Amino acid sequence: MRRTFGSVVALDDARLEVARGEVHALVGENGAGKTTLLSILAGHLTPDAGTIEIDGLAIPDRGWTTREAWDRGVGMVHQHFALVPRLTGEENLSLGVRRARGGWALPTDWIRRRVEAIREETGLDVDLRTPVEELSIGERQRLEIMKVLLRDPRILVLDEPTAVLAPSEVDGLLTLLRRLAGEGRAVLLVAHKLDEVLRVADRITVLRNGSTVLESDRSKVTARSVAEAMVGDAEALDTPERTEVRVGDIRARWLGRDDGTDLELRAGEIVGVAGVEGNGQRTLARALSGRELTIDGRVHLPEGVAYIPQDRGREGLIGSFDLTENVALGHHGDPDVRGGPGALFLRWSALTARTREMIHTFGIRTSGSRAAAGSLSGGNQQRLVVARELHGSPKLVVAENPTRGLDVAGARFVHDQLRRLRGADQAPAIVLVSTDLDEVLALSDRIYTLVRGRLTEVPAAERTREGVGARMLEASE
Repeated sequence: MRRTFGSVVALDDARLEVARGEVHALVGENGAGKTTLLSILAGHLTPDAGTIEIDGLAIPDRGWTTREAWDRGVGMVHQHFALVPRLTGEENLSLGVRRARGGWALPTDWIRRRVEAIREETGLDVDLRTPVEELSIGERQRLEIMKVLLRDPRILVLDEPTAVLAPSEVDGLLTLLRRLAGEGRAVLLVAHKLDEVLRVADRITVLRNGSTVLESDRSKVTARSVAEAMVGDAEALDTPERTEVRVGDIRARWLGRDDGTDLELRAGEIVGVAGVEGNGQRTLARALSGRELTIDGRVHLPEGVAYIPQDRGREGLIGSFDLTENVALGHHGDPDVRGGPGALFLRWSALTARTREMIHTFGIRTSGSRAAAGSLSGGNQQRLVVARELHGSPKLVVAENPTRGLDVAGARFVHDQLRRLRGADQAPAIVLVSTDLDEVLALSDRIYTLVRGRLTEVPAAERTREGVGARMLEASE
Protein backbone atom coordinates (compact mmCIF):
# COMPACT_ATOMS: atom_id res chain seq x y z
CA MET A 1 0.00 0.00 0.00
CA ARG A 2 1.24 3.49 -0.87
CA ARG A 3 -0.19 6.88 0.03
CA THR A 4 1.32 10.37 -0.18
CA PHE A 5 0.21 13.81 0.95
CA GLY A 6 1.99 16.22 -1.36
CA SER A 7 5.71 15.66 -0.84
CA VAL A 8 5.15 13.64 2.36
CA VAL A 9 5.15 9.86 1.92
CA ALA A 10 2.81 8.46 4.57
CA LEU A 11 2.81 4.85 3.36
CA ASP A 12 5.29 3.03 1.17
CA ASP A 13 5.18 -0.77 0.87
CA ALA A 14 2.87 -1.10 3.89
CA ARG A 15 1.43 -4.61 4.28
CA LEU A 16 -1.15 -5.87 6.75
CA GLU A 17 -2.95 -9.21 6.93
CA VAL A 18 -5.59 -9.79 9.63
CA ALA A 19 -7.40 -13.10 10.12
CA ARG A 20 -10.83 -13.81 11.55
CA GLY A 21 -10.77 -14.92 15.15
CA GLU A 22 -7.63 -12.98 16.10
CA VAL A 23 -6.63 -9.75 17.79
CA HIS A 24 -4.01 -8.17 15.57
CA ALA A 25 -1.92 -5.27 16.91
CA LEU A 26 -0.55 -2.58 14.59
CA VAL A 27 2.23 -0.58 16.24
CA GLY A 28 4.79 2.01 15.22
CA GLU A 29 6.16 5.43 16.03
CA ASN A 30 4.05 8.56 15.75
CA GLY A 31 3.88 9.40 12.06
CA ALA A 32 4.71 5.83 10.97
CA GLY A 33 1.49 5.67 8.94
CA LYS A 34 -0.79 3.63 11.21
CA THR A 35 -3.78 5.99 11.13
CA THR A 36 -3.39 6.50 7.37
CA LEU A 37 -3.49 2.75 6.77
CA LEU A 38 -6.56 2.34 8.99
CA SER A 39 -8.29 5.26 7.30
CA ILE A 40 -7.85 3.57 3.92
CA LEU A 41 -9.34 0.36 5.31
CA ALA A 42 -12.32 2.27 6.74
CA GLY A 43 -12.96 4.18 3.51
CA HIS A 44 -11.89 7.63 4.68
CA LEU A 45 -8.88 7.79 2.32
CA THR A 46 -8.05 6.29 -1.04
CA PRO A 47 -4.65 4.69 -1.70
CA ASP A 48 -2.28 5.90 -4.41
CA ALA A 49 -1.37 2.28 -5.08
CA GLY A 50 -2.14 -1.10 -3.58
CA THR A 51 -5.19 -3.28 -2.96
CA ILE A 52 -7.54 -4.25 -0.13
CA GLU A 53 -9.03 -7.73 -0.03
CA ILE A 54 -11.73 -8.95 2.35
CA ASP A 55 -12.97 -12.54 2.35
CA GLY A 56 -11.34 -13.12 -1.03
CA LEU A 57 -13.02 -10.14 -2.70
CA ALA A 58 -10.81 -7.27 -3.86
CA ILE A 59 -11.82 -3.67 -3.27
CA PRO A 60 -11.73 -1.48 -6.45
CA ASP A 61 -8.49 0.43 -7.11
CA ARG A 62 -10.33 3.67 -6.39
CA GLY A 63 -10.74 2.49 -2.79
CA TRP A 64 -14.19 2.54 -1.26
CA THR A 65 -16.54 4.78 0.67
CA THR A 66 -17.18 4.64 4.38
CA ARG A 67 -20.68 3.28 3.70
CA GLU A 68 -19.26 0.51 1.51
CA ALA A 69 -16.81 -0.32 4.28
CA TRP A 70 -19.66 -0.49 6.81
CA ASP A 71 -21.67 -2.72 4.49
CA ARG A 72 -18.73 -5.12 4.40
CA GLY A 73 -18.61 -5.14 8.20
CA VAL A 74 -15.71 -2.74 8.88
CA GLY A 75 -16.24 -0.60 11.98
CA MET A 76 -13.64 1.90 13.18
CA VAL A 77 -13.15 3.61 16.53
CA HIS A 78 -11.29 6.81 15.66
CA GLN A 79 -8.37 8.32 17.54
CA HIS A 80 -9.87 11.76 16.91
CA PHE A 81 -13.48 11.73 17.96
CA ALA A 82 -16.19 11.73 15.25
CA LEU A 83 -19.00 13.02 17.44
CA VAL A 84 -21.40 15.95 17.14
CA PRO A 85 -20.64 18.13 20.19
CA ARG A 86 -24.09 19.70 20.63
CA LEU A 87 -25.98 16.40 20.49
CA THR A 88 -26.40 14.12 23.48
CA GLY A 89 -24.66 10.78 23.70
CA GLU A 90 -27.88 8.97 22.84
CA GLU A 91 -28.46 11.19 19.80
CA ASN A 92 -24.90 10.54 18.59
CA LEU A 93 -25.47 6.81 18.90
CA SER A 94 -28.70 7.17 16.91
CA LEU A 95 -26.78 8.71 14.01
CA GLY A 96 -24.90 5.46 13.56
CA VAL A 97 -27.87 3.08 13.58
CA ARG A 98 -30.90 4.99 12.34
CA ARG A 99 -30.62 3.96 8.69
CA ALA A 100 -29.73 0.41 9.59
CA ARG A 101 -32.90 0.03 11.70
CA GLY A 102 -35.22 1.58 9.10
CA GLY A 103 -38.15 3.96 9.50
CA TRP A 104 -38.23 7.59 10.61
CA ALA A 105 -38.27 7.20 14.39
CA LEU A 106 -35.01 7.02 16.31
CA PRO A 107 -34.51 3.51 17.76
CA THR A 108 -33.94 4.80 21.30
CA ASP A 109 -35.35 1.74 23.10
CA TRP A 110 -33.12 -0.60 21.07
CA ILE A 111 -30.09 1.64 21.68
CA ARG A 112 -30.68 1.69 25.43
CA ARG A 113 -30.92 -2.09 25.60
CA ARG A 114 -27.75 -2.55 23.56
CA VAL A 115 -25.85 0.08 25.58
CA GLU A 116 -26.84 -1.62 28.83
CA ALA A 117 -25.54 -4.93 27.47
CA ILE A 118 -22.25 -3.27 26.41
CA ARG A 119 -21.92 -1.69 29.86
CA GLU A 120 -22.27 -5.07 31.53
CA GLU A 121 -19.78 -6.70 29.14
CA THR A 122 -17.06 -4.02 29.18
CA GLY A 123 -17.50 -1.80 32.22
CA LEU A 124 -17.65 1.21 29.87
CA ASP A 125 -20.14 3.80 31.09
CA VAL A 126 -21.25 7.27 30.03
CA ASP A 127 -24.29 9.47 30.67
CA LEU A 128 -26.16 9.37 27.36
CA ARG A 129 -28.41 12.30 28.32
CA THR A 130 -25.53 14.79 28.46
CA PRO A 131 -24.42 16.78 25.37
CA VAL A 132 -21.06 15.55 24.09
CA GLU A 133 -19.50 19.00 24.49
CA GLU A 134 -20.01 18.67 28.26
CA LEU A 135 -18.42 15.22 28.50
CA SER A 136 -14.82 14.65 29.54
CA ILE A 137 -12.38 13.34 26.96
CA GLY A 138 -12.50 9.90 28.57
CA GLU A 139 -16.29 9.82 28.40
CA ARG A 140 -16.18 10.75 24.71
CA GLN A 141 -13.80 7.87 24.03
CA ARG A 142 -16.19 5.45 25.72
CA LEU A 143 -19.04 6.83 23.61
CA GLU A 144 -17.01 6.31 20.41
CA ILE A 145 -16.44 2.67 21.33
CA MET A 146 -20.12 2.17 22.14
CA LYS A 147 -21.12 3.72 18.81
CA VAL A 148 -19.12 1.18 16.81
CA LEU A 149 -20.07 -1.82 18.96
CA LEU A 150 -23.76 -1.02 18.41
CA ARG A 151 -23.28 -1.96 14.74
CA ASP A 152 -21.82 -5.38 15.65
CA PRO A 153 -18.93 -5.20 13.11
CA ARG A 154 -17.20 -8.27 11.65
CA ILE A 155 -13.92 -6.35 11.36
CA LEU A 156 -13.38 -4.08 14.35
CA VAL A 157 -10.68 -1.43 13.95
CA LEU A 158 -9.61 0.57 17.02
CA ASP A 159 -7.17 3.48 16.77
CA GLU A 160 -5.68 4.16 20.22
CA PRO A 161 -8.86 3.22 22.15
CA THR A 162 -7.18 2.86 25.56
CA ALA A 163 -5.32 6.19 25.61
CA VAL A 164 -7.95 7.95 27.74
CA LEU A 165 -9.39 5.04 29.72
CA ALA A 166 -8.88 4.22 33.39
CA PRO A 167 -6.95 1.02 34.22
CA SER A 168 -10.11 -0.91 35.13
CA GLU A 169 -11.73 0.17 31.85
CA VAL A 170 -8.66 -0.91 29.89
CA ASP A 171 -8.89 -4.38 31.43
CA GLY A 172 -12.56 -4.59 30.50
CA LEU A 173 -11.93 -3.47 26.94
CA LEU A 174 -9.06 -5.91 26.36
CA THR A 175 -11.21 -8.73 27.72
CA LEU A 176 -13.98 -7.67 25.33
CA LEU A 177 -11.59 -7.66 22.36
CA ARG A 178 -10.56 -11.23 23.15
CA ARG A 179 -14.20 -12.28 23.37
CA LEU A 180 -15.11 -10.55 20.10
CA ALA A 181 -12.22 -12.27 18.36
CA GLY A 182 -13.32 -15.57 19.86
CA GLU A 183 -16.69 -15.09 18.18
CA GLY A 184 -14.99 -15.06 14.79
CA ARG A 185 -14.43 -11.34 14.28
CA ALA A 186 -11.16 -9.83 13.11
CA VAL A 187 -9.99 -7.25 15.65
CA LEU A 188 -7.33 -4.74 14.59
CA LEU A 189 -5.87 -2.69 17.43
CA VAL A 190 -3.52 0.29 17.29
CA ALA A 191 -1.91 1.00 20.66
CA HIS A 192 1.27 2.62 21.91
CA LYS A 193 1.49 0.83 25.26
CA LEU A 194 3.42 -2.33 24.50
CA ASP A 195 2.27 -4.05 27.69
CA GLU A 196 -1.33 -3.81 26.46
CA VAL A 197 -0.33 -5.06 23.02
CA LEU A 198 1.50 -8.07 24.41
CA ARG A 199 -1.37 -8.90 26.76
CA VAL A 200 -4.07 -9.08 24.11
CA ALA A 201 -2.58 -9.62 20.63
CA ASP A 202 -2.31 -12.89 18.73
CA ARG A 203 -0.15 -11.31 16.03
CA ILE A 204 1.74 -8.04 15.66
CA THR A 205 2.65 -5.87 12.67
CA VAL A 206 5.14 -3.02 13.03
CA LEU A 207 5.19 0.01 10.70
CA ARG A 208 8.27 2.20 10.46
CA ASN A 209 8.46 5.25 8.19
CA GLY A 210 5.38 4.04 6.33
CA SER A 211 6.68 0.53 5.62
CA THR A 212 6.03 -2.82 7.25
CA VAL A 213 9.20 -3.94 9.02
CA LEU A 214 7.90 -6.77 11.20
CA GLU A 215 5.07 -9.33 11.01
CA SER A 216 5.11 -11.91 13.79
CA ASP A 217 3.12 -14.10 16.14
CA ARG A 218 2.94 -12.69 19.67
CA SER A 219 4.80 -15.71 21.06
CA LYS A 220 7.89 -14.88 18.99
CA VAL A 221 8.45 -11.29 20.17
CA THR A 222 9.15 -9.36 23.36
CA ALA A 223 8.52 -5.76 24.33
CA ARG A 224 12.18 -5.02 23.65
CA SER A 225 12.22 -6.62 20.18
CA VAL A 226 9.04 -4.76 19.19
CA ALA A 227 10.52 -1.46 20.42
CA GLU A 228 13.68 -2.19 18.44
CA ALA A 229 11.60 -2.68 15.29
CA MET A 230 9.60 0.49 15.98
CA VAL A 231 12.36 2.96 16.79
CA GLY A 232 15.65 1.14 16.33
CA ASP A 233 16.49 1.65 20.00
CA ALA A 234 15.29 -0.81 22.63
CA GLU A 235 16.68 1.48 25.34
CA ALA A 236 13.54 3.60 24.81
CA LEU A 237 11.88 1.19 27.24
CA ASP A 238 14.42 1.67 30.01
CA THR A 239 13.55 3.81 33.02
CA PRO A 240 16.34 6.15 34.15
CA GLU A 241 17.53 5.88 37.72
CA ARG A 242 15.83 8.29 40.08
CA THR A 243 17.95 11.22 41.22
CA GLU A 244 17.89 13.03 44.52
CA VAL A 245 15.15 15.62 44.85
CA ARG A 246 16.37 19.17 45.44
CA VAL A 247 13.27 20.79 46.82
CA GLY A 248 13.25 24.56 46.53
CA ASP A 249 10.90 27.40 47.37
CA ILE A 250 7.13 27.03 47.22
CA ARG A 251 6.01 28.04 43.74
CA ALA A 252 2.25 27.47 44.01
CA ARG A 253 -0.39 26.62 46.58
CA TRP A 254 -3.79 24.99 46.29
CA LEU A 255 -5.92 25.65 49.36
CA GLY A 256 -8.71 23.12 49.10
CA ARG A 257 -12.16 22.95 50.58
CA ASP A 258 -12.63 22.36 54.28
CA ASP A 259 -12.84 18.59 53.68
CA GLY A 260 -9.96 18.55 51.21
CA THR A 261 -6.19 18.64 51.43
CA ASP A 262 -3.99 21.67 50.87
CA LEU A 263 -1.35 21.17 48.19
CA GLU A 264 2.02 22.91 48.05
CA LEU A 265 4.08 22.76 44.86
CA ARG A 266 7.82 23.35 45.28
CA ALA A 267 10.59 24.05 42.81
CA GLY A 268 12.49 20.95 41.71
CA GLU A 269 9.71 18.50 42.61
CA ILE A 270 7.21 16.54 40.53
CA VAL A 271 3.89 16.03 42.29
CA GLY A 272 1.68 13.40 40.70
CA VAL A 273 -2.10 13.38 40.93
CA ALA A 274 -3.70 10.04 40.07
CA GLY A 275 -7.37 9.28 39.72
CA VAL A 276 -10.10 7.68 37.67
CA GLU A 277 -11.40 9.98 34.92
CA GLY A 278 -14.23 12.23 36.09
CA ASN A 279 -13.15 12.79 39.70
CA GLY A 280 -12.13 16.42 39.30
CA GLN A 281 -8.83 16.20 37.40
CA ARG A 282 -9.93 18.71 34.77
CA THR A 283 -10.99 21.29 37.34
CA LEU A 284 -7.80 20.88 39.36
CA ALA A 285 -5.50 21.12 36.32
CA ARG A 286 -7.28 24.17 34.94
CA ALA A 287 -7.33 25.88 38.34
CA LEU A 288 -3.60 25.27 38.91
CA SER A 289 -2.83 26.62 35.43
CA GLY A 290 -4.96 29.73 35.97
CA ARG A 291 -7.49 28.74 33.30
CA GLU A 292 -10.45 28.31 35.64
CA LEU A 293 -11.65 30.10 38.74
CA THR A 294 -12.38 28.03 41.82
CA ILE A 295 -15.49 28.19 43.96
CA ASP A 296 -14.50 26.32 47.11
CA GLY A 297 -10.70 26.44 46.92
CA ARG A 298 -8.06 29.15 46.53
CA VAL A 299 -4.99 29.10 44.32
CA HIS A 300 -1.77 31.12 44.62
CA LEU A 301 0.18 30.97 41.36
CA PRO A 302 3.53 32.43 40.22
CA GLU A 303 4.16 34.40 37.06
CA GLY A 304 5.01 32.10 34.18
CA VAL A 305 2.79 29.01 34.22
CA ALA A 306 3.12 26.41 31.45
CA TYR A 307 0.10 24.24 30.75
CA ILE A 308 -0.01 21.01 28.74
CA PRO A 309 -3.74 20.26 28.29
CA GLN A 310 -5.03 16.74 27.81
CA ASP A 311 -7.07 17.67 24.72
CA ARG A 312 -4.61 19.08 22.20
CA GLY A 313 -7.30 19.47 19.53
CA ARG A 314 -9.62 21.68 21.58
CA GLU A 315 -7.28 23.44 24.01
CA GLY A 316 -3.74 23.07 22.70
CA LEU A 317 -3.75 23.85 19.00
CA ILE A 318 -5.74 25.41 16.16
CA GLY A 319 -5.61 22.87 13.36
CA SER A 320 -5.99 25.38 10.51
CA PHE A 321 -3.07 27.51 11.82
CA ASP A 322 0.44 26.60 10.78
CA LEU A 323 3.03 25.49 13.31
CA THR A 324 4.57 28.94 13.72
CA GLU A 325 1.18 30.51 14.35
CA ASN A 326 0.44 27.88 16.98
CA VAL A 327 3.76 28.58 18.69
CA ALA A 328 2.84 32.27 18.66
CA LEU A 329 -0.34 31.47 20.62
CA GLY A 330 1.82 30.62 23.62
CA HIS A 331 4.75 32.98 23.08
CA HIS A 332 3.18 36.22 21.89
CA GLY A 333 4.02 37.95 25.18
CA ASP A 334 7.74 37.07 25.05
CA PRO A 335 9.83 40.26 24.55
CA ASP A 336 12.28 38.29 22.38
CA VAL A 337 9.66 37.87 19.64
CA ARG A 338 8.19 41.38 19.75
CA GLY A 339 9.36 44.52 18.02
CA GLY A 340 8.36 47.84 16.52
CA PRO A 341 7.21 50.95 18.37
CA GLY A 342 6.34 49.99 21.91
CA ALA A 343 7.00 46.33 21.05
CA LEU A 344 3.48 46.15 19.65
CA PHE A 345 4.24 43.79 16.77
CA LEU A 346 5.25 40.15 16.55
CA ARG A 347 8.59 39.37 14.90
CA TRP A 348 7.52 36.45 12.76
CA SER A 349 11.07 35.69 11.67
CA ALA A 350 12.01 35.08 15.32
CA LEU A 351 8.91 32.94 15.87
CA THR A 352 9.69 30.91 12.74
CA ALA A 353 13.26 30.31 13.91
CA ARG A 354 11.98 29.25 17.32
CA THR A 355 9.45 26.89 15.73
CA ARG A 356 12.13 25.28 13.55
CA GLU A 357 14.28 24.78 16.65
CA MET A 358 11.36 23.03 18.38
CA ILE A 359 10.74 20.83 15.33
CA HIS A 360 14.37 19.71 15.40
CA THR A 361 14.75 19.32 19.17
CA PHE A 362 11.48 17.50 19.76
CA GLY A 363 11.62 15.37 16.61
CA ILE A 364 8.33 16.66 15.20
CA ARG A 365 7.63 15.00 11.85
CA THR A 366 6.35 17.66 9.50
CA SER A 367 7.05 19.19 6.11
CA GLY A 368 8.05 22.45 7.80
CA SER A 369 7.05 25.33 10.05
CA ARG A 370 4.40 26.46 7.55
CA ALA A 371 2.53 23.14 7.65
CA ALA A 372 -0.94 23.24 9.21
CA ALA A 373 -1.03 21.76 12.70
CA GLY A 374 -4.04 19.69 11.63
CA SER A 375 -1.88 17.88 9.06
CA LEU A 376 0.31 16.35 11.78
CA SER A 377 -0.34 12.98 13.35
CA GLY A 378 -1.86 13.09 16.82
CA GLY A 379 1.46 12.25 18.45
CA ASN A 380 3.32 14.97 16.57
CA GLN A 381 0.63 17.49 17.52
CA GLN A 382 1.25 16.55 21.15
CA ARG A 383 4.99 17.03 20.71
CA LEU A 384 4.35 20.53 19.36
CA VAL A 385 2.23 21.44 22.40
CA VAL A 386 4.85 20.08 24.80
CA ALA A 387 7.66 21.87 22.96
CA ARG A 388 5.83 25.20 23.05
CA GLU A 389 4.91 24.98 26.73
CA LEU A 390 8.26 23.80 28.05
CA HIS A 391 10.28 26.42 26.16
CA GLY A 392 11.88 29.07 28.32
CA SER A 393 11.89 29.06 32.11
CA PRO A 394 8.39 28.54 33.48
CA LYS A 395 7.98 28.74 37.25
CA LEU A 396 5.19 26.16 37.29
CA VAL A 397 4.39 23.37 34.83
CA VAL A 398 0.95 21.80 34.87
CA ALA A 399 1.00 18.65 32.75
CA GLU A 400 -2.36 16.99 32.16
CA ASN A 401 -1.91 13.56 30.54
CA PRO A 402 1.15 14.93 28.65
CA THR A 403 2.00 11.67 26.83
CA ARG A 404 -1.51 10.80 25.70
CA GLY A 405 -1.28 9.50 22.13
CA LEU A 406 2.53 9.27 22.11
CA ASP A 407 4.50 6.20 21.11
CA VAL A 408 7.03 4.61 23.45
CA ALA A 409 9.89 6.81 22.25
CA GLY A 410 7.77 9.97 22.33
CA ALA A 411 6.55 9.24 25.85
CA ARG A 412 10.11 8.58 26.99
CA PHE A 413 11.19 11.89 25.46
CA VAL A 414 8.49 13.88 27.28
CA HIS A 415 9.34 12.13 30.54
CA ASP A 416 13.00 13.00 30.03
CA GLN A 417 12.07 16.64 29.45
CA LEU A 418 10.10 16.79 32.70
CA ARG A 419 12.98 15.16 34.56
CA ARG A 420 15.41 17.62 32.96
CA LEU A 421 13.31 20.57 34.13
CA ARG A 422 13.03 19.05 37.59
CA GLY A 423 16.84 18.95 37.91
CA ALA A 424 17.60 22.33 36.31
CA ASP A 425 19.23 25.18 38.23
CA GLN A 426 16.07 27.29 37.88
CA ALA A 427 13.74 24.31 38.27
CA PRO A 428 9.99 24.88 38.14
CA ALA A 429 7.43 23.15 40.29
CA ILE A 430 5.77 20.42 38.25
CA VAL A 431 2.35 18.91 38.82
CA LEU A 432 1.49 15.84 36.77
CA VAL A 433 -2.24 15.11 36.54
CA SER A 434 -2.56 11.78 34.78
CA THR A 435 -4.91 8.82 34.42
CA ASP A 436 -1.85 6.72 33.50
CA LEU A 437 -0.87 5.22 36.83
CA ASP A 438 2.45 3.90 35.52
CA GLU A 439 3.37 7.42 34.40
CA VAL A 440 2.55 8.90 37.81
CA LEU A 441 4.58 6.23 39.61
CA ALA A 442 7.58 6.60 37.30
CA LEU A 443 7.88 10.39 37.53
CA SER A 444 6.47 11.60 40.83
CA ASP A 445 8.35 12.54 43.99
CA ARG A 446 5.06 12.83 45.87
CA ILE A 447 1.72 11.31 44.87
CA TYR A 448 -1.86 12.32 45.60
CA THR A 449 -5.08 10.62 44.61
CA LEU A 450 -8.15 12.59 43.59
CA VAL A 451 -11.36 10.82 44.62
CA ARG A 452 -14.72 12.55 44.27
CA GLY A 453 -12.92 15.90 44.09
CA ARG A 454 -10.90 15.33 47.28
CA LEU A 455 -7.10 15.25 47.29
CA THR A 456 -5.35 12.75 49.56
CA GLU A 457 -1.60 12.24 49.80
CA VAL A 458 -0.42 8.65 49.35
CA PRO A 459 2.00 7.47 52.07
CA ALA A 460 5.43 6.39 50.83
CA ALA A 461 4.76 2.76 51.75
CA GLU A 462 1.72 2.66 49.44
CA ARG A 463 3.35 4.18 46.35
CA THR A 464 2.98 1.02 44.29
CA ARG A 465 0.66 0.16 41.43
CA GLU A 466 -1.51 -1.89 43.76
CA GLY A 467 -1.52 0.67 46.57
CA VAL A 468 -2.29 3.75 44.48
CA GLY A 469 -4.66 1.79 42.23
CA ALA A 470 -6.72 0.70 45.23
CA ARG A 471 -7.07 4.31 46.35
CA MET A 472 -8.09 5.40 42.83
CA LEU A 473 -10.80 2.75 42.60
CA GLU A 474 -12.47 4.13 45.72
CA ALA A 475 -14.01 6.63 43.31
CA SER A 476 -16.17 4.02 41.62
CA GLU A 477 -17.39 2.25 44.75
